[in-house]
Amino acid sequence: MGRCKPSPSLSRLKEGLCSPRRLAGLAMGAGLFLLLVVGAILLRPADGELTAAQKRQFAVARVTDILADDAKPEPWSEGLRLGAQLLEVELLSGPYRGRILETPNYLSAYANVDCSVGTRVIVRLDYDDAGEPYIVSVPNYDRGIVLLGMVGVFALLLLLLGGKKGLMALLGLAYTLAGIWFLLIPAILRGLPSIPCAVAVCALTAVASLLMLTGCSRKTLCAALGCVCGVAAAGLFAWAVGKITPIGGFNMAEAEDLVLRAYDADLEIRGLLISGILIAALGAVMDVAMSISSACWELREVDPKISSGRLFRSGMNIGRDAMGTMANTLILAFAGASLNTLLLFQVYGYPLIQILNSDSMAVELIQSVAGSVGILLTVPLVALFSARLMRGSGDAEKKSGNLLKRRV
Repeated sequence: MGRCKPSPSLSRLKEGLCSPRRLAGLAMGAGLFLLLVVGAILLRPADGELTAAQKRQFAVARVTDILADDAKPEPWSEGLRLGAQLLEVELLSGPYRGRILETPNYLSAYANVDCSVGTRVIVRLDYDDAGEPYIVSVPNYDRGIVLLGMVGVFALLLLLLGGKKGLMALLGLAYTLAGIWFLLIPAILRGLPSIPCAVAVCALTAVASLLMLTGCSRKTLCAALGCVCGVAAAGLFAWAVGKITPIGGFNMAEAEDLVLRAYDADLEIRGLLISGILIAALGAVMDVAMSISSACWELREVDPKISSGRLFRSGMNIGRDAMGTMANTLILAFAGASLNTLLLFQVYGYPLIQILNSDSMAVELIQSVAGSVGILLTVPLVALFSARLMRGSGDAEKKSGNLLKRRV
């Protein structure tokens, strides 16, 4: 009997995963991952006294019985039950796992964990004078399983529909989140300038994500250069507008809490607004940059003799189609995040002059427009980089022809 031959699809998958460009991209991605690990170790918080939040103890619990319940729905709360419950719960995590405890559960319109038998909740624990645990409050439902399931469905769909590209996209997403959590935030808390740190982390995560997604190639280089330049342009635009307005990190809603709770850290508040804009614009800018770079690369593959001028014009035409939708995406994302603020403006009937000049609206407008400016400038930048780095043999033929004419 003859030996079974591997299927063509399996061979192509193996060839794609083991291609020199893919291996080079993975090697560079591994190097950037090592850089992230080293940076995270250097920037890790120093051991010190525990904060008030770190001293609190929480556990997952399941409601085993409802001992009393006087809550009832109110018309103004849109059907939410308001009142109090007396619960019997079993602790499912922590050092007192399996312990049965009783706790009151107060239901208001803004803190409403309405329980029934079997409901999984998060409880906050403390200790009485005898050292025995008791439940202080029931702050939240236990949403961990649902949220993990949601992330799992997203990852599964990405893998099924994207194949190896989907796997690399997941790795890039994980790298980006790790860069923000383990590099950017600790660096800002250490007192390092937030804007340069945000630019560096954006560049690092963009390059790593694109390398893992498309391997080491001129297409990746053009997309990475355009992405970094586009994000930097968004930050520069926001910084200039903030200087002229003036507006900065102290105008954000969370600035007071940061000042009060991080008073002993060398935290620079002023640059946080621009840093947030850079991070928020990164994903959309990366999308546009990769789309144009990939399209230009395909044009170069179809017509190896395409000139740099034609490639630039094609990249601009492709980018113009993406400009409007991506700019709308970013602006609508910021508008959705501030929907409650817009509703309050309508409810209180503020005059338009006050709405446009308020701190909250100014911050939202700067975030939206600056991110969109970054997207718009990414298009010609990526088209220019692609035209210079991907140009075909047509340019060389033209140059040789011109040189021959001069000699004749």
